[in-house]
Amino acid sequence: MWSLIVAIMVGFVAGLIARAIKPGNNKAGFIVTTALGIGGSLVATYGGRALGFYGENATAGFFASIVGAIVILYLYSLLTKN
Repeated sequence: MWSLIVAIMVGFVAGLIARAIKPGNNKAGFIVTTALGIGGSLVATYGGRALGFYGENATAGFFASIVGAIVILYLYSLLTKN
C-alpha cells in the first residue's frame, strides 16, 4: 500500500519535471500533466517489477519515474495531435 502512495507522490513531481523537460507545445493542463506523470511513475514501478528491476515492495527510482512520465507525455501528444 505504501509503495503505491510513494509512486503516486513521486509521479506528481515527475510529471511536472517531465513537462518542463519535454520540448514542444504542451497543451495539457496541470491536472492532465500530473495524471500522466503519476501514470508514468506507476508504469515505471510495475513495469520494473515485472522485468525484475525492482523487488516486490520497491518503487521505481525518481529518474525512472521521470522517464516513464516523458514517455507517456510523448504518447499522449501523439494521440491528441490533430
